[in-house]
Amino acid sequence: MVFTSATSAFNIVPSILFMPYESSTFRWNNSNKGKKILIACAPADGHFNPLTGLAKHLQSLDYDVRWYSSNYYAPKLNKLGIQHYPFKRALDVVAHQLDKMWPQRSKIRNPIRKLNFDLINYFILRSTEYLEDIQEIHESFDFDLMIADCTFVGIPLVKKVIGVPVISVGIVPLGETSKDLPPSGLGLTPAETTVGKVRDVAMRWIAKNLLFRKSNKVFYKLMGRYGIEKQGDLFFDVLVREADYLLQIGSPGFEYRRSDLGANVRFVGTLLPHSSKQEREPWFDERLNKYEQVVLVTQGTVEKNVNKLLVPTIEAFKGSKILVVVTTGGSKTAELRAKYPYDNIIIEDFIPFTDVMPYADAYVTNGGYGGVMLGISNNLPLVVAGIHEGKNEINARVGFFNLGINLKTENPIPLQIRNAVIEVITNGLYKRNIALLREELSTYDALAICQRFVEEILPRTASTVTPREFTEGVYVNN
Repeated sequence: MVFTSATSAFNIVPSILFMPYESSTFRWNNSNKGKKILIACAPADGHFNPLTGLAKHLQSLDYDVRWYSSNYYAPKLNKLGIQHYPFKRALDVVAHQLDKMWPQRSKIRNPIRKLNFDLINYFILRSTEYLEDIQEIHESFDFDLMIADCTFVGIPLVKKVIGVPVISVGIVPLGETSKDLPPSGLGLTPAETTVGKVRDVAMRWIAKNLLFRKSNKVFYKLMGRYGIEKQGDLFFDVLVREADYLLQIGSPGFEYRRSDLGANVRFVGTLLPHSSKQEREPWFDERLNKYEQVVLVTQGTVEKNVNKLLVPTIEAFKGSKILVVVTTGGSKTAELRAKYPYDNIIIEDFIPFTDVMPYADAYVTNGGYGGVMLGISNNLPLVVAGIHEGKNEINARVGFFNLGINLKTENPIPLQIRNAVIEVITNGLYKRNIALLREELSTYDALAICQRFVEEILPRTASTVTPREFTEGVYVNN
C-alpha cells in the first residue's frame, strides 16, 4: 500500500539497520589524525555541494583532505582551503554544459534515450579516465581513503586497481536493484497488488535487457578490463556494492522498503553543504511579512530554461494574494523582472534557503535532492515537476510518501501548479507527513555518523573491510 505517513516505511524495516545515532556515540579520541583522504565527485553542483560540509568537518579533525574534480570547482575549493586536483585525462564537462558539449543531446526527446546518453557519455566513459588521473594523484598523494559521491564511476576501479577503501555518499535516492521494487531510473513506485508485483519483475527484466542494455554493455566492457564482474541488474549496482560503505543522505522515511538492502548501506540524515561562519547580512524583503502565504520556486542551477518551471509558477500567481519568491540560479533574472513587475513577485539570482524557507508555506521545485531535503527540513510541503537527470526518482518518492504533489512532467502548465500549490497548503496531510519526516531526520547527526565510518575504515584495508561486522549493535544507543 501507499504509506500515508512519512515514517510508515521506517516502522516496518529492520530497526537494527536504521536506528539513528546520538551525537554522544562519537565522543572518543580520533587516532586517525593526519590520515590522507581524497574526495572525488561527478562534475555537478548536486554532487559537489553535499560533500563540502563533510570535507571541512574532516579537515577540522586534522585529516589531510584533498579533492579531485572539474576545474569548474577550483575557485570554490580554493575558497574552502582544500587542495584541488583537476581533471587531466578525464573530459572536463560539468552538468549544465551537456547540451553544449553534445549538441545532439538537446534533440533527444525520449527520456530513456536521453538517460542512456547521459549515463554513457557523462558517466561511464569517464570511468577509466578518472582512474588514470587518480593513479597519477596517488603517486604523490598516497591517500588512505577515497570518499566519492555515489554516481562517481571510478569507485570500483579505485578500489580494485589502487587498492584503497572507498566510502560512497548517496547524493541521490538509493538506486540499488531490489527484488521488492521496480527498477531504478524510471520513476516507478512500488507495487501495491500482486499484479503490480508481477509488473515490477517484468520491468526489472526489461530495464536490464532492453532499456539500459546499451549502458550496461558499455560499462561492463570497460570494467572487464580490470576484472570487475557483473553485480545485480544494472551497472549502478556495482557502484553501490563495491563501496565499503554507502552513506545514504536521508532516512528510511524517504526510501522504499526493501528486504534485501545492501549490508553496506547506512542512512546519515541531512548532509548539508559547508556554510561559512563569516557574518553576512541575511537576505530579507518586507513583502515576506506583508503576504499571508509565501511560495518559493526554484529549478536549480543546471536547468537554464526558465519556461519549464519558473515562468509557469509566476503565471499561476501573478497579481494574486500569494507572494512568489523566485530564485533563478542566474538565468534571465533581469528579463523576468522586466516582464513581471508585480508586487507579489520577488525574483533573485540566488537566495540562501536558510533565509527564505522559514517564511514559505510551499516549495515548488524540479526535484534536486539537496533542495528537497532542505525543504523537508524546513517543514515545507512540496510541488515537484521534473523527469530528467534522475529527478523522476526523487519526485516519485515525494508523491509516494505524500510529502507533496508530483506533477510527473518536465513542463507543467500554470493551472497545474496553482492547483497543486493550493492543495499542499490547505490539505493538512502533506504538512503532517513532512513534520513526521522532519522529526525523523532531526535524530541523525550526519557529520558524526560519517566521521564514525571514516574512523572505522581507515585502519583497515579495502580487502578486510566487511560491513556486516558493524551491522550488529552499531546503531544501538547505549
